[in-house]
Amino acid sequence: QVQLVESGGGLVQVGGSLRLSCAASGRTFSSYGMGWFRQAPGKEREFVAAISRRGGNTVYKDSVKGRFTISRDNAKNAVYLQMNSLKPEDTAVYYCAAGRTYNSASWEYDYWGQGTQVTVSS
Repeated sequence: QVQLVESGGGLVQVGGSLRLSCAASGRTFSSYGMGWFRQAPGKEREFVAAISRRGGNTVYKDSVKGRFTISRDNAKNAVYLQMNSLKPEDTAVYYCAAGRTYNSASWEYDYWGQGTQVTVSS
């Protein structure tokens, strides 16, 4: 099975930047599509970004296009989310996930990390 551990969350001011990392265990990391999701208090989990197995294809939530960039380094078994021009509405717990595809639907993913808190202060 795949184990995922997120890191890089924290407190940042409006307009600032943050890079989230997700470290995966196992030798089959490159066999999975990877996604980032987020959940704010009292709200449902929502899709943020996803990337294909080799990194050649990406998908983004409309509200983060042009600000967030998802990438992966299969040699390091890691996926990243670079977040720029952060807004208060980006505040949430961010989760990375692994699945057979890179679809925006959370139920398409089989493995999930513990989450990392991102807080954007105004």
